[in-house]
Amino acid sequence: MNQALMNHTELLQTAGDILDSAVDDFVAGLGAPSAVAKGATDFATQVDLDLERRIAAELVERTGIPVHGEEFGGPSVTEGTVWVLDPVDGTYNYSTGMPLAAILLGLLVDGEPVLGLTWLPLLGRRFAGHVDGPLLVDGRPVPPLDSLDLKSGVIAYGPFNAASQGRYAGARRVDVVRALSSRIARLRMTGSTGVDMAYTAAGVFGGAVAFGRHAWDNAAGAALVRAAGGVATDLGGTPWTATSTSLVCGAPGLHEELMAVIGDVVGDEWDTAPTHPGAAEAAGGRP
Repeated sequence: MNQALMNHTELLQTAGDILDSAVDDFVAGLGAPSAVAKGATDFATQVDLDLERRIAAELVERTGIPVHGEEFGGPSVTEGTVWVLDPVDGTYNYSTGMPLAAILLGLLVDGEPVLGLTWLPLLGRRFAGHVDGPLLVDGRPVPPLDSLDLKSGVIAYGPFNAASQGRYAGARRVDVVRALSSRIARLRMTGSTGVDMAYTAAGVFGGAVAFGRHAWDNAAGAALVRAAGGVATDLGGTPWTATSTSLVCGAPGLHEELMAVIGDVVGDEWDTAPTHPGAAEAAGGRP
């Protein structure tokens, strides 16, 4: 079906049906070992590869919208309308048998997140929404997020190596954690960006910080948080798009306080300049 003939509600329903059909295979593959190495502790399982092929093919067939996946790439994520898919987010968790792993699916229009779906098959939870709201949790609409103070919030924080360098050096991430630890109720590190952002949208967490730049990790969560009435930006406070190099989400009020703490610690040290329009694709999927 041509995407022009499908509205947001129809797209969410169709995409949700497709993800539902993949749940049994996702659950059955829990504990799958590495099939493709990407780095010292970064890899893809055969489940990643098989599910991406299957879900992408069904999305194209049923919606007429192309797909950019983590494992096999696809069209530009900054131009036109495109699905972005991470078939197994939290792969390390998944491979070790930890249930905090997700299927992430976002819809981008010229790089802007429009729809988000985050399925947690091992927990039996589903989060979906489009940016005009409402957030749907297990198919039921939930009230928008209330304003929240940082001191009352639980903050999820992306995993890191304190000795790492790069755009967001590990030592400075530690400094941010140290500053947050005395200003928030609790700090959590789940190992899954999808879990962090879906839980933020649902009000389980007050906010979340992710240092990754890939659209397949971040688009679904950014859309869900906005659907819930929250805020989704990069580490510099610019609204999140597919060219953003990080993702910071939070409830109203808390997001501003969270950004203030980050700013107090690192000032303008961190580079939040957008990636080149082709960088996300070139660094991600394999042909």
